[in-house]
Amino acid sequence: MDTRTLGTAGPAVSALGLGLMGMSDVYGTADDTESIATVDAALDAGVTLLDTGDFYGMGHNELLLRDALRGRNRDNAVISVKFGAQRDAFGTWLGFDARPAAVKASLAYSLRRLGTDHIDIYRPARLDPAVPIEETVGAIAEMVQAGLVRHIGLSEVGARTLRRAHAVHPIADLQIEYSLLSRGIEAEILPTARELGIGITAYGVLSRGLLSGHWSKQRALGARDFRGFSPRFQGENLDHNLALVEALRAVADARGATVAQLAIAWVAAQGKDIVPVVGARRRDRLAEALAAENLHLTDADLAAVEQAIPADSAAGTRYAAAFMEQLDSER
Repeated sequence: MDTRTLGTAGPAVSALGLGLMGMSDVYGTADDTESIATVDAALDAGVTLLDTGDFYGMGHNELLLRDALRGRNRDNAVISVKFGAQRDAFGTWLGFDARPAAVKASLAYSLRRLGTDHIDIYRPARLDPAVPIEETVGAIAEMVQAGLVRHIGLSEVGARTLRRAHAVHPIADLQIEYSLLSRGIEAEILPTARELGIGITAYGVLSRGLLSGHWSKQRALGARDFRGFSPRFQGENLDHNLALVEALRAVADARGATVAQLAIAWVAAQGKDIVPVVGARRRDRLAEALAAENLHLTDADLAAVEQAIPADSAAGTRYAAAFMEQLDSER
């Protein structure tokens, strides 16, 4: 697999990354055996960037990754870890903690669960409104000096926060949602990242399944599936969004590709500084996603995609109103 470099200060990683969240949380139940087999298949295919979070399944996801990496050369994986989200035993979200002490404590637990002596990219999952970003990044920088962290990343922050953080320590990448249905970073965040030499690891490239080409109105969702509460998956919003997917399917069919492959290839085509992170939980979905690397889009292809799904054409916000207000205030 081809590689891309995360910004000017970050590591070289595979052109596509694998996000592990769905193997433990948010999208309903997953099978550990199949999840580990999927990570194995990704590594065998040349995927090096593996993204997890200490709050995915309250530690389960890191333990799963440890099992998947057992017996392999640790240096062949670039492990990206998010921290700071607080949850209780029922999975309820309680807020964020990015105090310097929490940075160091969370890192210690992640190192132990992952069975490694360093984390390649360490990042707060969101801004802690009670802690200046300079303090959080400064604490991670101390861990870089100690050899426990290789690079510092951020997640879901705005242009102003990027500048403040980068002034304390070079930021390798910003992990943020970016897809044909979520293009909010294009106006200010992406240009700022490029100005500063910060890479983008784009998650949600399939818009949590909407752009997979496999979604239908009849799909039943489990009680703990995030999408059951997402405005984009509700009522008329879902009807509208699935109509966009069908327009995209026509473009994909013309290229002999699947909807998912075209959606992933579109994100990858937005710049060599962008690495799409796919959230496949099964080997068949992984194989479909990885084939997108060989789908090279022409200017005509890109124009056809834009016509099928114009910017800002999605119906419904990506999160519920209360969380969107919090996210917007953090940016």
